[in-house]
Amino acid sequence: MNPDLDALQPYPFERLAALKAGIAPPESLAHIPLTIGEPRHAPFDGALQALTDQRHEMAHYPATGGLTELRAAIADWTARRFGLDDLDVDHQVLPVNGTREAIFAFVQAALDRTRPARVAVPNPFYQIYEGATLLAGGTTLTLDCRAEHDFRPDLDAISAETWRDVQIVFVCSPGNPTGAVTPLEELERLIRLADEHDFIVAADECYSELYLDESAPPPGLLQACARLGRHDYRRCLVFHSLSKRSNLPGLRSGFVAGDSDLISAFRRYRTYHGCAMSLPLQRASIAAWRDETHVRANRDAYREKFAAVTDILAPVMDFPAPEASFYLWPAVPGGDDEAFARALYAEQHVSVLPGSYMGRPGLGGDNPGAGRVRLALVDDLDATVQAATRMRQLIEQTVRWETTP
Repeated sequence: MNPDLDALQPYPFERLAALKAGIAPPESLAHIPLTIGEPRHAPFDGALQALTDQRHEMAHYPATGGLTELRAAIADWTARRFGLDDLDVDHQVLPVNGTREAIFAFVQAALDRTRPARVAVPNPFYQIYEGATLLAGGTTLTLDCRAEHDFRPDLDAISAETWRDVQIVFVCSPGNPTGAVTPLEELERLIRLADEHDFIVAADECYSELYLDESAPPPGLLQACARLGRHDYRRCLVFHSLSKRSNLPGLRSGFVAGDSDLISAFRRYRTYHGCAMSLPLQRASIAAWRDETHVRANRDAYREKFAAVTDILAPVMDFPAPEASFYLWPAVPGGDDEAFARALYAEQHVSVLPGSYMGRPGLGGDNPGAGRVRLALVDDLDATVQAATRMRQLIEQTVRWETTP
């Protein structure tokens, strides 16, 4: 077997299962999980209808590059959303089976093992970045995302000597788990650093359509390129998905767009990888990328939940004001995220993900995810409010117990 498999750390949900093992939560309370970021809003009906209508196309092999109509629908969407009116549908857009598969596969295709192979990742982070790097024979450089820098990486903390060995930098904006949004100016600076040190900027933008201020959609990496006049999108790729935008995680549909040279090489890799999207799924994807009404309704539902949960938890927990995504990133009273998650499950039958499971010891030696928990506000409003209410009850009961003489 590939010896690099031994370098993989347990997935966060494996660690959570071990943490909860042996606990008997109160049977009188229904279990409410706030752990996995799986949307539970209704999937877009138009996509489901297209999937049904085109089911006969399962009889045909799909091409790696996908249907021209799908690439055109994607390019049209990027023009409406990010003002990119010049994406070449034949050379700068590639449909993929969701961002998770595409991110993993791209690292295998892009990393050059003949020289130092470092991949910079935000810390804490989506664990696929690390796993893909290790299995491609590389090492990760963790860029800490701390409160003092608005939960975004501090680019000034990285020396020119360190940048020299970096081949890929992952940006996650809006961030998982922090919800932080990277501004255009910071994306532009990262592009200049990529030119200076010859690395690829790979932007995971799968939460880009879940934002709280309807007048302030998060900017994208290719939008920053265009503002710099770089319409070849040199060294830059973005990853997008229908999972969160359209509540279609089971469709496994997304796209990669940007630098045509990177797209060409990645497309060649995927031809051998054998992961072309089936034709009915492509038809469903076309319907989803062409419709915005359901996406706006989706944002409205998340805004309602964020407002309700903030009212309940803000008096007892400290967390950054959410900008986008469907996560909250609160600090836990007492600072022990594992102990908090275990107690919350044991006493209130609510599951949350300890923040330390998503991070690694960073430049300062400590784990920037420690002392926080990730709350995925994916359930319906009533269940989400109930979970937040139970969480507050646990905190208030603990504070009373600790302060009683």
